[in-house]
Amino acid sequence: MSSSNDQVFIPVSQRNTNGLTGMPSNDPKSFTKGAVLSFHNIYYKVKVKSGFLLGRKILEKEILTNINGIMRPGLNAILGPTGGGKSSLLDVLAARKDPQGLSGDVLINGAPRPANFKCTSGYVVQDDVVMGTLTVRENLQFSAALRLPTTMTNHEKNERINKVIQELGLAKVADSKVGTQFTRGVSGGERKRTSIGMELITDPSILFLDEPTTGLDSSSANAVLLLLKRMSKQGRTIIFSIHQPRYSIFKLFDSLTLLASGRVMFHGPAQEALAYFASAGHHCEPYNNPADFFLDVINGDSSAVISNREDEDGEAKETEESSKREKPLIEKVAEFYVNSTFFRETKAELDQLSGVQKKKKSVVFKELTYATSFFHQLKWIAKRSFKNLLGNPQASIAEIIVTIFLGLIIGAIFYDLKNDSMGIQNRAGVLFFLLDNQCFSSVSAVELFVVEKKLFIHEYISGYYRVSSYFFGKLLSDLLPMRMLTTIIFTCITYFFLGLKLVVDSFFITMFTLLMVAYAASSMSLAIAAGQSVVSLATFLMNITFVFMMLFAGLLVNLRTIVPWLSWLQYFSIPQYGYAAVQHNEFLGQNFCPGLNVTANNTCSFAICTGEEYLINQGIDLSPWGLWKNHVALACMTVIFLTIAYLKLLFLKKFS
Repeated sequence: MSSSNDQVFIPVSQRNTNGLTGMPSNDPKSFTKGAVLSFHNIYYKVKVKSGFLLGRKILEKEILTNINGIMRPGLNAILGPTGGGKSSLLDVLAARKDPQGLSGDVLINGAPRPANFKCTSGYVVQDDVVMGTLTVRENLQFSAALRLPTTMTNHEKNERINKVIQELGLAKVADSKVGTQFTRGVSGGERKRTSIGMELITDPSILFLDEPTTGLDSSSANAVLLLLKRMSKQGRTIIFSIHQPRYSIFKLFDSLTLLASGRVMFHGPAQEALAYFASAGHHCEPYNNPADFFLDVINGDSSAVISNREDEDGEAKETEESSKREKPLIEKVAEFYVNSTFFRETKAELDQLSGVQKKKKSVVFKELTYATSFFHQLKWIAKRSFKNLLGNPQASIAEIIVTIFLGLIIGAIFYDLKNDSMGIQNRAGVLFFLLDNQCFSSVSAVELFVVEKKLFIHEYISGYYRVSSYFFGKLLSDLLPMRMLTTIIFTCITYFFLGLKLVVDSFFITMFTLLMVAYAASSMSLAIAAGQSVVSLATFLMNITFVFMMLFAGLLVNLRTIVPWLSWLQYFSIPQYGYAAVQHNEFLGQNFCPGLNVTANNTCSFAICTGEEYLINQGIDLSPWGLWKNHVALACMTVIFLTIAYLKLLFLKKFS
């Protein structure tokens, strides 16, 4: 097989260009063009849980079994039926599979992959994860800003972006938004090319794509593969999984790897695959698509498996018999490949590369490095998040409108609170509702990390940024400003409608308290939601938690009357600290028995006539520390919850 492969690949590798004309790589750690990727004795197993509770068992399932092969510069397709292991193999080669349960070697030009291989290679995921609210050019600018070295000037980066746009045929839509579920954007093919462009910014020598034709019509799929073919002719090694391509796409392949049940059915030049299967007794009918034919053979379809078995009358019966012997047939095809000259010649080449590996172990990079600094990453993540907020304002505008509406409704219901016995009840009720609203409106924060989970995982693995940069960038650009804006609007509307204490200090203390409660509640939302994949589950957990906290806020039950073995729960209640602070701020110095000299007359011994009496009855300390200790507690809870959210992101399983 080596001679055949030489005929296919040597002319391509001899071009030795930089992928994009006039676009030299500025990364000293990038690979030379014409990279050859080889994989040796790849086994991959996963642990699968079955059963319930006490009867639960952990079984080991083998996904890939003794996979060997070589991928040279050109189009290297991994083909197979659903569940055959093609995506798993692609992830293993791209170093994006969980190393637990994985064995075998993957070499680049005979040397082990460096630790930052995920950063220097390109990987296009099956579901496009570009930011839909940004334009094509802005997405490419984000990739260039974070993945290209800081030694490159902005002019050089913009030149590279423009050349990628021209190479991918995106010039006409370069300044158009990619599009979201709410706004119309570029076509599916242009979106896919944008995803490819995000990876081409670093000019990688090896590009991985997971089913690049998924979701595209036949014309767009053909256009994407023609683009990849042009790129491969420039000396780039392109490896991709694909399910069932049409013939015009299949004939573009240089190398073909057929997988079924985690085993290799064929690995070699794509144009020699038909002759190989014919030698095994499987002949492709005239005008049949080779890709369909190969899948028919692997799946045991009777019309393609055994030659001279084409009797129409017995077709149904033969199909049933074939399905029963599907597993033995796969084993038979796999064994035929192991005994073929293709496998022997591939094995000989792999042995040579393994010998080179022993001499090159010292070149392995020990540390994962980033192209840019923490603050550079922070700036660009915050900038993109802010653009995303402005580009998709529906949720933000809706939140502001609801805040204004609620403020007006509450102001109308509790309008102009009086300083009498009913004023005590109304004040206690409306202050509780203000805190209640701050907590439940913060539930929307669960979407901050859940919606962008796939985007975050892909960009983090690809070396765009550190977890800390992403975390603080999202907080500074999204969470902090939105919570501050809605709190200021809500406080300004309700405070003066309600007729609360008309003192400047009291007004700002109320606003500050509501803001601290909003930040603490939002932080708890992030701590619960970080790492989750479903927004509804995180929202449900948040609502249950807040309802439980409301019981210990101090309105529904006097906290001094709770039995000792339950009273400690009040210290975990966010509303309790906020409610104590706003009550201290509002009731202190108030007189609810107008016209009565409370100090001289003792007729109010069984009634509450002053704010101080009410606060003492609630168990609230009247000293200044009785006010500010609540803010300290809220600040501590905010820091603790944010730390939990950050650690969950940091240790989030980032491998497939």
